[in-house]
Amino acid sequence: MAVAAKTPAKSSKAKEYSYAWEGKDKTGKAVKGEMRAAGEAIVSSFLRRQGVNVTKVKRLRSSGKAVSAKDISLFTRQLATMMKAGVPLLQAFDIVGKGNSNPSVARLLLDIKTDVETGSSLQQAFLKYPLYFDTLYCNLIGAGEAAGILDTLLDRLATYQEKIQAIKSKIKSALFYPISIVVVAFIITAVIMIFVIPAFKELFDSFGADLPAPTLVIMAISEVFVAYWWAIFGGLGGGIYGFLYTWKRSKKMQDVMDRITLKLPIFGGLIRKACIARWSRTLATMFAAGVPLVEAFDSVAGAAGNVVYYDATKRIQRDVSSGSSLVTTMQDTAVFPSMVLQMVAIGEESGALDAMLSKVADFFEAEVDDAVDALSSLMEPIIMAVLGVIIGGLVIAMYLPIFKMGAVV
Repeated sequence: MAVAAKTPAKSSKAKEYSYAWEGKDKTGKAVKGEMRAAGEAIVSSFLRRQGVNVTKVKRLRSSGKAVSAKDISLFTRQLATMMKAGVPLLQAFDIVGKGNSNPSVARLLLDIKTDVETGSSLQQAFLKYPLYFDTLYCNLIGAGEAAGILDTLLDRLATYQEKIQAIKSKIKSALFYPISIVVVAFIITAVIMIFVIPAFKELFDSFGADLPAPTLVIMAISEVFVAYWWAIFGGLGGGIYGFLYTWKRSKKMQDVMDRITLKLPIFGGLIRKACIARWSRTLATMFAAGVPLVEAFDSVAGAAGNVVYYDATKRIQRDVSSGSSLVTTMQDTAVFPSMVLQMVAIGEESGALDAMLSKVADFFEAEVDDAVDALSSLMEPIIMAVLGVIIGGLVIAMYLPIFKMGAVV
C-alpha cells in the first residue's frame, strides 16, 4: 500500500532531495511512499513521529528530462480543466503529477503541492520556482486567488501560453530550415575541397598543360582546406560557440542583436510581427484578469522578447502612470504600426481594451503564420539555386581542363 507522507516544512538553508521510504504503521501494515527532506535522518525522524516504523530509506536519483515551457503549458491546461470540473486543487495536483511521463515535472508538482499543504498560497508556491513560472504567471495566479476566479484565470493563462508556444514554434521553424541548409552546404563543399579536388589535381598534374583560371582558383582553395582544415573547422566552431555563449550571457550583446534582428531584410518583419503579437496577447491577458494597467506593463515588457519593445513598454509605463493616454504614449515610441494604434484607441474609448488587444494579437499571429508559409515557399527555390551555383561551379571548374583537352584532340 502506498502512502503519501506529509512532508515537513522546508528549510530555507538546507538543500532537499527526494527519498523513497518503506516501513510499517502502528497496526503492522506495510506502507511506503516518497518525500523530500535534507537527509535520511530527517526522513526517519519525521516518519517515526507519524507512527511509522521505518525499515528502509533510499535517496532517489534525479531522472527525467528538464521541465520545458511546453510541460508548463500542458500542466496549466490540465489544472484549469480539472478545476473547472470541480476537482479540488490538491487532488488536481496529485492527478496531474502522477499522470505526467516526465519525472522532473512530477517532482516539481509534488513540491508545489507540499508548499500549499503547509499553508502557502498558490502564488507563493509558484514564486519559489522562477525558472519555470515567470512574473506574469504568478501575478495572474495571485489575481485569480484574490478574486475567487482561479479556474477562469488558469484557463486564460493556458490559452495564452498555447498561443505564445505556437508563435515561437513558427519563428523557429522559419529560421531552422535555411540555417540547416547552409550547414549542409558548407559540409558538402568542405568534403569536396578536402577529398575530391586533390584527386583531380593529381590527374591534371600528369597532363602537364596550363589550367584555366577557375580551376587554379578552386585548386588553391582546396590546398588551403587540406592544409588547414583543423583551423577552419575549429575556428568556425569556436567562433559560433563563442558568439552563442556571449549572446546568452551578455546583456549588451543581446540588446545589440535584438535591434539588428528587427532590421534584417527578410526575417526582420517576421520577428517584428511576432513581438507585437506577444506584446498584445500578454497585455490583453493581464488586463482581462483585472491587473491594473501600469502594473501589467512590468510583465508585458519582457514578454515581447525584444529589447526594443522592452524599452518602449517601460516608456509607455512611465507616461501612462503620469496621466497620458495609452494610445498617445504608444504612438510616441514609433514601434507600433497604425493599425495597432487605431485598435487601441477604439478599445480605450469603448472600454473594451482587452478585446481589442486580443483581436490585434489574433491578427498578427495569423500574419506570422502567413509570413512563415510564404517564407518557406520563397526560401526553398532560393536555397536550391544557391546550392546549384556552388556545387555546379565546382564541378564545371574541375571539368574545364578536360573539356579543353577534348577540344585540342
